[in-house]
Formats: sequence, structure tokens, C-alpha cells
Amino acid sequence: MKDWRAPIYGFFEPKPLIIEVNGRRAHDFICGAHGCGTTICRYLDKKDAKSTGNLRKHARNCWGVELMKTTDGAKDATKVREALTNTKVLMKMGRPHYYLPLRWTVARDIRLVFARTQKRIATMLKEYNGKMNFTTDAWSSPNHRAFVAFCVHLEHKGKPLSMPLDIVKVASVSHIPLQAADG
Repeated sequence: MKDWRAPIYGFFEPKPLIIEVNGRRAHDFICGAHGCGTTICRYLDKKDAKSTGNLRKHARNCWGVELMKTTDGAKDATKVREALTNTKVLMKMGRPHYYLPLRWTVARDIRLVFARTQKRIATMLKEYNGKMNFTTDAWSSPNHRAFVAFCVHLEHKGKPLSMPLDIVKVASVSHIPLQAADG
């Protein structure tokens, strides 16, 4: 236990499992993220028995780069566990019984909702019998990225309805100087 003080151990259960695989002793570190349960096996008979590379790789994928950066300066694993607990407490403030989903679960759900909404809008527009007006708008963001939006405007159940159909990032275009033709 005294050897597992590095901040990275804070992302895993405090006591690893001691296992034997094909006659070799190893530690199984169990990820502390709710619903993950991934174990990182570290064999004790190798030169890199104390290496944290695989632990860091998993924590980065499971918890996120930003959270790892904020906990890198922690004194030890106990401080990281406290910080993770405090983060969860703040996020669940007023709703302690709520479950916080993993980030890839949220990303998957967003993609699913987007795909279903896109199909519903496509079906609605195909079946629409009235007039539709399409508009475009282009602008550049403060960091000099150009975007174009495509929208549709129509009357739905007696009320005007406007919907963005797509927003596209415009590829950068290099400017080639035009040479005057010899006359």
C-alpha cells in the first residue's frame, strides 16, 4: 500500500487484487469509475512492475484528459480520491440519488438522438405539401473558422417554423495571387 501513493492510483480502487496467472503473481487494479470495472493487470516479476503507464492510459480514456490534468499535481492517491468524490458531490448537488453516466455513454446517446431527429425531420419535409423556403448564412468564428448554415422555413399547423438543417465548417482556402495578363 505504501508503494501506491502516486496520484494515478486515486483513479483505481484503494486495494488491488493479488492474483496468480500461470504461476506468476500480479496485482489487478480495478478502475474506480462507476460502471467501468476494467482491471489493469501488473505482473510482479517484471522490471516494470511499478510502471504506471497502463494505469494512466486507462484513466485518460475512462476519466478524461482534463480531469487527469487537474489531479496530476495532487500530493498522493488519497487526495485524488477526495477530489474525485468532491467533483461527484458537486455534480450531484441536490440530487444525490442520480447516477452520473460515463462520458462515452453521453456521446453515444447524443449521436443516437441526432440520428433519430434527422430521420424525423427528413420524413416530415418529404411529406410536407406546402411551400418551403431554404436559406443559408455564412460567418466566421472568433478563431477565424468559417461556417455555413442551411435552414428551412415553413408553416406547420398554422404557425411559422424555422429549423436549421445543417451547419458545415468550410475548408480553408489558400489565396493564390492572380497575375495580370500581358496585353
